[in-house]
Amino acid sequence: MGNNFLTWIVMFCTFCSVSGEDCSLILKPSRVVVGFGESVSVSCEATRPVRVLGWDSALGVPQTHEARSVQWKVDSLIDWIEEPICYGVFFTAPRQCEEKLNLVLYKTPDSVSITLVNHTGPMVEGKEYQLLCEVQNIAPVQFLTLRWYRGPTEVYKHSFSDLTSSSPVQVSSTLVITPTKAENDAEYKCVAELELGPEGPQPPPTVASEPLTASVYCPPTFLSPDTEVLEIISGEEATLNCTAAGNPKPVYSWQSSHPIQEKMKEEAVITSSALLPGTYTCTASNMLEKKSKQFIVKAKTKGV
Repeated sequence: MGNNFLTWIVMFCTFCSVSGEDCSLILKPSRVVVGFGESVSVSCEATRPVRVLGWDSALGVPQTHEARSVQWKVDSLIDWIEEPICYGVFFTAPRQCEEKLNLVLYKTPDSVSITLVNHTGPMVEGKEYQLLCEVQNIAPVQFLTLRWYRGPTEVYKHSFSDLTSSSPVQVSSTLVITPTKAENDAEYKCVAELELGPEGPQPPPTVASEPLTASVYCPPTFLSPDTEVLEIISGEEATLNCTAAGNPKPVYSWQSSHPIQEKMKEEAVITSSALLPGTYTCTASNMLEKKSKQFIVKAKTKGV
């Protein structure tokens, strides 16, 4: 009689279950964050005398006890759809009480990588480019935040809280940049961070990409592009400085109506005591552009 009655109560109460505040079951802990393949153990306790107490779980046969506490335990959790539920049937009411465990099974990504979209080789100053960060096999994706860095500075944050998936997925993020010459050799990286809440590991688990070094080409730029006028006394040493910044490094050429020593024709700076009055034109060039600057040399009389 007792066993048949107990069976009837359990079957009947699958159609009249309650949970939440009306339920006299407490899960300890109520939220569990577990790494893929790690062990997990949760206790379910009844706050009043119970006829049947057990766990409904896909992992094995449900456990039933007449005790006030029953444990759910897995040595290595690898089931992405596991949703264990503790249930109890009490003496005072023919209703099954249920509490679902808030279980988060997480996995750090297999890899995080950065690539330059539809482009190879150096970038050009002032042009727009896209960097793509790809994250392979991460879960749960809704707890993922991708942080983009240029050097030590965070420049963009991408949250995936609008997605929902309990099993591992592949996701990506795009960063649009317009590099300047100051960013030549800057290192970009993206970091996948699983923000699993206070029950999860602290600090949150992170996996970073290998850095992508930005090589930025820019045309030659003179520190002072305006024409320079020099007044020199015949026979005194004078300097014409045509140095320009640029990437690739600029090459130089000189033109003048006066002869220039052959060894000086490819120098950025000409220093000579034999400069004659006239106009000297310097050209700085690289694969992007050529720019010229003029130097006007005038004779200065001694004592003036």
